[in-house]
Amino acid sequence: MIPELIRKEIKRCRQSRNKICEAAGVEPAALCRFMQGGSLKAESCDKLLDFFGYELTKKKGEQK
Repeated sequence: MIPELIRKEIKRCRQSRNKICEAAGVEPAALCRFMQGGSLKAESCDKLLDFFGYELTKKKGEQK
């Protein structure tokens, strides 16, 4: 779910991938591999989610 969300945001973004990488602090080669279907480290996912304005929160009432 999160990888698909990030890919969707990158595709919709009006900035180039290089600009996204620079602003988010993610390596361009890692983002290229990710956009081609590869994986991305959790740290890079966090940076991209933050760049796009997302915040992960736990739903109230869920115990796990």
